[in-house]
Amino acid sequence: MRELSEVRHLRIAEGEAGWRFDRWLRAHFPGLPHGRLMKLLRTGQFRLDGRRVEPATRISAGQIVRVPPLGPFTGETEARRASPVSERDARLLRRLVVYEDDDLLVLDKPAGLAVQGGTGTRRHLDGMLDALARDGERPRLVHRLDRDTAGLLVLARSARAAKELMHAFQQHRVRKLYWAIVLGRPEREEGVIDLPLGKAGPRGEERMTPHAPDARRARTRFRTIARAGRAASWLGLLPLTGRTHQLRAHCAAIGCPIMGDFKYGGKEQPRDAPEGLMLQAIELELPHPRGGTLAIRAEPAKHIRQGLAFFGLAPEPLYGSRLADWPSEAQ
Repeated sequence: MRELSEVRHLRIAEGEAGWRFDRWLRAHFPGLPHGRLMKLLRTGQFRLDGRRVEPATRISAGQIVRVPPLGPFTGETEARRASPVSERDARLLRRLVVYEDDDLLVLDKPAGLAVQGGTGTRRHLDGMLDALARDGERPRLVHRLDRDTAGLLVLARSARAAKELMHAFQQHRVRKLYWAIVLGRPEREEGVIDLPLGKAGPRGEERMTPHAPDARRARTRFRTIARAGRAASWLGLLPLTGRTHQLRAHCAAIGCPIMGDFKYGGKEQPRDAPEGLMLQAIELELPHPRGGTLAIRAEPAKHIRQGLAFFGLAPEPLYGSRLADWPSEAQ
């Protein structure tokens, strides 16, 4: 238990320049519950150079953060203390681990499991992480996947490793390959989608769009791995930036929405097609906190295999389906 009862002022370090403000907060206060952190941000109690700050604001070296009194907190949120991890969820989480060492874990997250809680979301991965605690220290999230996106998710074992890994994501030193089954076929076999994205729309119905006032540059490299006539295509996607819903919005923008993506135009899927968002983070390469490169590949998720089979495609190692086939660009 820690007690932080006074206002403090912290300076942004050189190595933290370019981070999103919310990531900086998670790195410096890993035990602060997510909901509480967001409330302090919404009410303007955290300040950056004396001004209110949004979670997505990019920070610069030398800026000063006003940290409000945080009171007592531990690595557990109130919700987790009130609702311990069930044995069923603990078994599920342990089955999801595909790699583990003293610094990090990699999970193969199933589609439909939210990474963090929110309005109406009571069951989520963050609420289960006590099941993977070691020596009383629970793993820390260092990046996110959409609820409906399956695939590889990295967790840090310590605050030091979390800071190193978040820095790697911010500096675009992590390569992530996604598979997507999209409706239709792109005009080009491969290329880069360079389309800015920002959030717009009424509360609860927001979408990422190039027409938003806060739209920022977003780039995705794509390649057609295989086609099912003109009905559908199997794409490899390599994000070069990390905007919310970037891959989903970019596929829709080139006229090929991801199958099962009802938010971004994937409603008109073929009759009797398997359900689910046909998007999976299948492979990643990242710098390990202790040096060297860690490369991890997931097995194709069940609904992805079903989607490929529906169109007569097999998830075999075709050109473009592995990171080794792609340029060395990273997200």
